Amino acid sequence: MSADNSRREEFAVDLARRAGELGMTYFRNRDSLTIESKGHQDLVSEADRNVETFVRRAILKAYPEDGIVGEEHAPTRGASGFDWVIDPIDGTANFVRGIPAWTVVIAGVRHGICDVAVIHEPCTGETFHARRGGGAFLNGRPMRASSTSSLGEGSVGTGFSNRREARNIVPFIESLIARGGVFYRNASGALMLAYVASGRLLGYVEEHMNAWDCLAGLMLVEEAGGGIVPPDASTVLDEGTVVIAGGSNVFAEIESMAAKAFGAGAGAR
Repeated sequence: MSADNSRREEFAVDLARRAGELGMTYFRNRDSLTIESKGHQDLVSEADRNVETFVRRAILKAYPEDGIVGEEHAPTRGASGFDWVIDPIDGTANFVRGIPAWTVVIAGVRHGICDVAVIHEPCTGETFHARRGGGAFLNGRPMRASSTSSLGEGSVGTGFSNRREARNIVPFIESLIARGGVFYRNASGALMLAYVASGRLLGYVEEHMNAWDCLAGLMLVEEAGGGIVPPDASTVLDEGTVVIAGGSNVFAEIESMAAKAFGAGAGAR
């Protein structure tokens, strides 16, 4: 299976970069984009839909037996037991406002467990990628999550979902500041998870994320030596998951803080 995952990783890296090039053509001409609101702070543009269509067609051609689960189009279930879980543009609010912090996300998932992960940021040309058991990489170079043991030595990414009470993140931020830490948010949960995997952020927490936003990033953190609350493989594709991730020496503290903020049992959801 590792050889298969290696081929799929190479395919996903190449596809994410090509999708990023397409996304950049829209980003450079965003003044002419058609933009819609799906809800509070939840935007979608024709770029999202067209980039997802591009990715879906490439997957269908290369792996016709696989399923595809994406943000902008209805899921298609395949016969292979392998699903591609994709977000064509994570960080659409940034994208449409000209902020260069958005990503193309592709996760390869076998029976609900992520085996291949790619998060590509076109504006910087950075590609964070991994396959299960093979380590995590940034543009082909190994990367590691932070090894610091103090939350006062860096920043922790935070997010909030309109599917949960947004105020639930406030106690976490208060607890973080009390420990001498700093909270960070750039409106792309996938990118912040990639930053945890590369050691730029000490951790990341969000009470609920959809599968296409978080599965790739969570696996990157795992393969980079960090800690995560594992998603429930039986429900994550349909229901999403709580996201708690961090460097190995601060993960337990971050998990405890998040559980108190989100309610007992948050780490088990």
